[in-house]
Amino acid sequence: MNFKARKAVLGGLLASAAFAVSAPAFAGKTLDAIKARGQVVCGVNTGLAGFSQADSNGNWSGLDVDICRAIAAAVLGDGNKVKWVPLNAQQRFAALQSGEIDVLSRNTTWTLTRDASLGMFFTGVTYYDGQGFMVPANGKIKSAKQLKGATVCVQSGTTTEKNLTDFSRANNLGIKPVVFEKVEAATGAYFAGRCQAYTTDASGLASVRNKEAKNPADHIILPELISKEPLGPSVRRGDDEWFTIVKWVVFGLVEAEEYGITQANVLAEKAKSQDPVVMRILGTSEDTGKLLGLDRDWMVNAIRTTGNYGEIFERNVGPKSPLGLPRGVNNLWSKGGIMYAPPVR
Repeated sequence: MNFKARKAVLGGLLASAAFAVSAPAFAGKTLDAIKARGQVVCGVNTGLAGFSQADSNGNWSGLDVDICRAIAAAVLGDGNKVKWVPLNAQQRFAALQSGEIDVLSRNTTWTLTRDASLGMFFTGVTYYDGQGFMVPANGKIKSAKQLKGATVCVQSGTTTEKNLTDFSRANNLGIKPVVFEKVEAATGAYFAGRCQAYTTDASGLASVRNKEAKNPADHIILPELISKEPLGPSVRRGDDEWFTIVKWVVFGLVEAEEYGITQANVLAEKAKSQDPVVMRILGTSEDTGKLLGLDRDWMVNAIRTTGNYGEIFERNVGPKSPLGLPRGVNNLWSKGGIMYAPPVR
């Protein structure tokens, strides 16, 4: 190839690259379907206080619920345009695989096996958790290492069940799992005294203790965590555009907290802020929405609906909520935690 020919090819490649950077994203089949029906279909837990539960009027609340509301606001401009599909542990993956739901936001742990073999992609972590144990406060067990030979209630079809077996084997404890298909059956058996302990994610233990125990003070959560449980929303494989949208809504909520953009001040910040990062997040200097196939105000709409990630955390599971969970590792990276998002730019 002579010099002129090489120059022509190089020019064409550079032009294509420039177009790729500036061109709007293809909408993708999932986004098209959502816009056509006017709703995001979100799979949630059947009832886990602080994460996803419905009140007597059918109004849903929780951290996982707010993530779906933020997605709906970013995509459709209205955080109420969500259809809620409550799913148990056994149903959740099939519902996502079959297309029954658009996104699974249901306290689900990101693992290699799930990510690589279940036809799904995890889009980020919205709560860093770990598996723990709850026991009666008036008993002798004060450490997980004292559970030798104990009966432990656990739900099947979860990472919890496998972690329990691994922990027991690694520490030669001979724990006797008492397995139930539904979480309500597992917790009911524990509170009825059929098991010496109940195990699930530590956040779930706090939720169950607060919601189901006659007197929460009668039960303690043991100090040890026996696993890593990064929880977050997931989407079906095969639609890169939708995968990108969901993960960037989550990232945007985290970065909004980092730069002090809240539910209360988002419109004022949009009107007056000269901070380059804030201006990018809120679409006043750059239209990042077009890269996702969304409106320019995609993050403004999300933040107006739910607040930033910190507000979502505090409202649903934080120290002032009924669950009373510390921010801990779920704090921003700049405040001693590990919650970190790529930049919106």
